This record gives sequence, structure tokens and C-alpha cells, in this order.
Amino acid sequence: MTRFDAASEDERLKLFADAAAAHRARSGDVMTVDVDPDSDDTEGGEVPPWIQLAGTELIMDCTDEELERLKALLDEFPEFRIDELVSPEEAEGTNAVVTARSDANRVAGFVERAFREVYDLDGEYRAWVTAI
Repeated sequence: MTRFDAASEDERLKLFADAAAAHRARSGDVMTVDVDPDSDDTEGGEVPPWIQLAGTELIMDCTDEELERLKALLDEFPEFRIDELVSPEEAEGTNAVVTARSDANRVAGFVERAFREVYDLDGEYRAWVTAI
């Protein structure tokens, strides 16, 4: 991979698919996609939204509202399911682990929709792949 960020939906889908394929081909520990802090209009705190892929698992932190939107999004991705929800007492929100048994393009589509629908980002947000 030679590019690590994208700001349009088509570019992000390609970036996410390429990164997921590279992650799987390299058997990497984790692929991390971060939202550029300048694109973060979620007002969700100090850290912009992020999603990690570890093998066939997608990992993401959610507020209660975001978790409800995640569950609704999963209705459209029947091959994806929540495997684990962890809500530590010392942290606000929930860490969701979603099994994603699908190809890199489908994973990319889910990641894009999660940023747009779960985290409610606008269509011009910039995302960075910061680990493969």
C-alpha cells in the first residue's frame, strides 16, 4: 500500500478494502482506521472514532446511542454479528467486538457505513489507516 488516507466515500472504500486485504495477507495483529481529528464532528470526546480489524473481528468503542445504531446496522450485514460487549466501570461506553466473516470489500463497506451511521460522520470525513 502506498496511500494511507482518504476523504471521499469511493476513496475510503478502496482504502479500507486494500488495508483489510493487506492485513489478512500479512496476518497482522491489527488494522486500525482512525478518523482525522480535523474531520471529527461527533463531539464524542478527546479521541475521534476508530475501528480495528483483528483477523475476522472488528473492534470499536460505542456510546449507548452508537451501540443501538451499530445493532441496527448489523441487520443489513447478516454475516456479521456481535460476539462480545464489554463495559468497564472506569470507562464510559462499550467496547464492541463484531465477528466479520466476509471478504475485504464487504468489511470495507461495513467500516464506511459504521463511520457514517454509527458515529454519524458527514460524507467528507477523512480517515487514516494507521496500522496494518
